[in-house]
Amino acid sequence: MSTERVVGVGAGAAGFDPAYERGGTGSGSELATTDMVLNIGPQHPATHGVLRLRLTLDGERIVGCEPIIGYMHRGAEKLFEVRDYRQIIVLANRHDWLSAFANELGVVLAVERMMGLEVPVRAVWLRTLLAELNRILNHLMFLGSYPLELGAITPVFYAFRERETIQAVMEELSGGRMHYMFNRVGGLKEDLPYGWLGRAAGASAAVRKRLPDIEDIVLGNEIFRARTVGVGRLSPELVSQYGVSGPIARASGVDADLRRDEPYLGYDELLRDGVLRVVTRTDGDCFSRFSVLLEQVKVSLDLVDACLDKLSALPAGPINVRLPKILKVPEGQTYAWTESPLGINGYYLISRGDKTPWRLKLRSASFNNISALPALLPGTMIPDMIAILGSMFFVVGDIDK
Repeated sequence: MSTERVVGVGAGAAGFDPAYERGGTGSGSELATTDMVLNIGPQHPATHGVLRLRLTLDGERIVGCEPIIGYMHRGAEKLFEVRDYRQIIVLANRHDWLSAFANELGVVLAVERMMGLEVPVRAVWLRTLLAELNRILNHLMFLGSYPLELGAITPVFYAFRERETIQAVMEELSGGRMHYMFNRVGGLKEDLPYGWLGRAAGASAAVRKRLPDIEDIVLGNEIFRARTVGVGRLSPELVSQYGVSGPIARASGVDADLRRDEPYLGYDELLRDGVLRVVTRTDGDCFSRFSVLLEQVKVSLDLVDACLDKLSALPAGPINVRLPKILKVPEGQTYAWTESPLGINGYYLISRGDKTPWRLKLRSASFNNISALPALLPGTMIPDMIAILGSMFFVVGDIDK
């Protein structure tokens, strides 16, 4: 009968007896060995949410990993069923608090499809613009926090400087810094403030000019490269098996992006104009995942500039569709998915003709991304686990919902 030593790190950790051992075969040595179960958490070193990993160790090498989730479960999908279609937006934008606008977008696209609504063209391009600004904000957070997890404190200050530059124009437009609540069924909350397009263009130019600072101090750092190059290789086969998507999948050579493959909003025209391009790498390691994220910020800046040009050329017009006071969606069902910053977000909406959804099932990117850890971590060392975990780019609220 085998026994195990349990070691806890973090809140609620179980203790252990250092003298407790059991005999084992080990790696050919006659020394007594023991399997150790190490609890990482329940907390996340980078404070992206409350997660627990139950690791089984052979010395310092990981032989098993079990992600234990649910510490942040808030029952959003059930709450959708007792809120009307205007109210559910405030719930939908919170599961990934770094991608609030993208979260809102999937819900309103699903409802508009069910109702057969055609959104005004100015709202389409403004949604596209704000989706890319939100993508930049999301990626900058991870570009700053990931090196911090590996011991580099400087990049987070550079990343937050750029985030504040973008946040300023987002806050001016929507009134919110994280939970924008700017999408509405049929369009957007309100029109642009006077001169906002110029200020948004200035923010884009400032971030573009200073982005090489982050690139230089991180990608060229020999310690960062030693901790990430060749570490945590995720194969395309594992990407497919676990439904991994977004930057993590593309870093493994999986060339998939819904903005190009199933265009929505203004992405079809941006693709034809050659502005939209999909960033991929082939190595699938921690370095590639970080590199894809950085390159995607540059692509999003190009898309932002293109959207600003489109909006500047459009004549004045409505920003939304006038709807009845009580909004009811026709009976039926639909599935809408979008390329959110962390990967594919899917929204399966079933309506019985009422003012509330009968069912709204959310497929979030982080859940699938983190599900690959049991296949990815075995065989790696404990210090590499920190590098791998941080490079999976997840938000725990997006896992638990």
